[in-house]
Amino acid sequence: MYDPTQLRTFLAVAQTLSFTEAARRLGLRQSTVSQQVRRLEAATGRPLFTRDTHGVEVTEDGEAMLGFARSILLAHERAEAYFGGTRLRGRLRFGVSEDFVLTRLPEILESFRREHPEVDLELSVELSGTLHRRLEAGRLDLVLAKSAPGAGQGDVVWRDRMVWIAAEGVRIDPERPVPLILFPRPAVTRARALEVLEREGRAWRMACTSGSLSGLVAAARAGLGVMAHTRGLIPPGLVPVPERAGLPDLGPVDFVLLRSGRRPAAQEAASALARALLAAGDRLHGPVPGRRPGGRPGPSARPAGPGRPA
Repeated sequence: MYDPTQLRTFLAVAQTLSFTEAARRLGLRQSTVSQQVRRLEAATGRPLFTRDTHGVEVTEDGEAMLGFARSILLAHERAEAYFGGTRLRGRLRFGVSEDFVLTRLPEILESFRREHPEVDLELSVELSGTLHRRLEAGRLDLVLAKSAPGAGQGDVVWRDRMVWIAAEGVRIDPERPVPLILFPRPAVTRARALEVLEREGRAWRMACTSGSLSGLVAAARAGLGVMAHTRGLIPPGLVPVPERAGLPDLGPVDFVLLRSGRRPAAQEAASALARALLAAGDRLHGPVPGRRPGGRPGPSARPAGPGRPA
């Protein structure tokens, strides 16, 4: 009933919220992308997107189609792998940003391992800036990391915005330097936070720095300060800082897949994992419910007291 080509196009638009970016990812003209989406909407009899001058949004029926599209495409890929008789082998060096510690990425990688048991997957979890450098040096084959919007590199898995987050009840005194909880250099979030504060002439101080997302989250939950983070990946126990705090806008951010191309033997496996990540990109939004850093189930951390200053 539903054309897999149209479903792939639908997923690309839903994840990037951009017909232009979806066309670039798929190597198609924008008019072709629009045509395929219209055909899928005609097949379902429901609008899957709302479009206006401000951008693209997924409708309620579009959200439902996300799950169906993933399942249908996964079934197609399994059938192709079974009847094609090809088995991927070799070593694949995959680098992923710290942001995905609390997401469903492990489930996606587990599925990939089941489908391709002879691929030796080496996983590196690093800061996005570090991953970019390691890829350029040829030390990684595939990277999933943050990038500045419009950089034109790699495939956009999804586009989001960065926001200031903190423990519930923490307030920012406009007369005092902003207490920052940051990754060390060369983190993308660190660079963006300092850039917007300095551009606005807002004083700041370093309240906590850690190379571990778990360390930053613990500091934020303790009410030590605020941290810049992706809106779709806010860890449990933390909330966006209200606009009345007067902190400058952090702007958009892209999550992209980048490939090295330096090891031909790894390209087939890298392409297979890239397809799996692109197809499941919407599952990477938001933390796994009921889990906290370290992967252990547990209750939300006790929020800071009402009006507690940071």
